[in-house]
Amino acid sequence: MTGTPARLPTKLWVDALLRRANLSGAGGFVLRSGDADRGDVLVKVATLNGEAALYAPGTSPEGARIFLNLALQGVGPAEGEVDAYIERARSRDPDIWIVEIEDKLGRHFLTEPVDGP
Repeated sequence: MTGTPARLPTKLWVDALLRRANLSGAGGFVLRSGDADRGDVLVKVATLNGEAALYAPGTSPEGARIFLNLALQGVGPAEGEVDAYIERARSRDPDIWIVEIEDKLGRHFLTEPVDGP
């Protein structure tokens, strides 16, 4: 059988991301739960100095799931800019998840490829 590989339910994926962050000494929190099976996830990484990065799901040219560092679209690094983007995204998509990772080193703990720094 060909086609797109099955994707983990979102809740399970979020739980694994938070576990990786917490086991590495970072704080990980769900700020907003979305659709447990198919909701998209925005991952905010706060460095606890007033700056943050935001990662959004995307698709590579080959069709693989990747994450995009939204700094490439001018979001951040000021944490207020990142939060404003998140609020706009929440108003557009009622199924979206918002996850925040607090890590002074700025690690995102994503296992998918990330486009951007």
